[in-house]
Amino acid sequence: MTQGTQGSGAATPTLWDRTRQLAAQEILRTALRLFTQQGYDETTIAQIAREAGVSQRTLFRYFGTKEDLVGGSQEQFVTLLVETVREQPADAGAWEVLRTALEAALSLHTSHEEALERFRLVHHTDSLRAAYLGKRVRCQEELLPLLEARPAPSETDRGQARAVVATAFACFDAATATWLEADGQGDLLDLYDRALAAVRG
Repeated sequence: MTQGTQGSGAATPTLWDRTRQLAAQEILRTALRLFTQQGYDETTIAQIAREAGVSQRTLFRYFGTKEDLVGGSQEQFVTLLVETVREQPADAGAWEVLRTALEAALSLHTSHEEALERFRLVHHTDSLRAAYLGKRVRCQEELLPLLEARPAPSETDRGQARAVVATAFACFDAATATWLEADGQGDLLDLYDRALAAVRG
């Protein structure tokens, strides 16, 4: 995630924190390069660790699984979306808070190029695609109770809330596919807005 300006109450990162962040970024860059060059399934953790100049044990301290190198930690992803929705004003509607949550998820990528590489890998690798779909289902279930209390169209009906969140994720997937077809041209959230408008319109 791109680092922002430290707030007055935020703790200043230590040299150790910055060193760890740089090491994680180097591991990630190495992994994405190898995945893109030779394929996700064909690339081993041992190879990534060797080319990044770290041990396999160190690599797993930063990234719990091989899938995390592409899709990020499931816990981090789900927690980020849930917390973002929870933090939105009480009078904000379901569509609005879901868009804000998706925007927050996109901020986990350090650059446009990294996001493009990761999305390509997920969409073109069966095992990563399956992992993403499982993560998405879990996230939708976690978001349901938060959306039920939101203003229309979710109101207090669980079925409506489930339809809203499923539609939002489906529109995000459609936007991502369009974005990949255009080789990353355009703004992904703009494409999401257009997809959602087509469904709702």
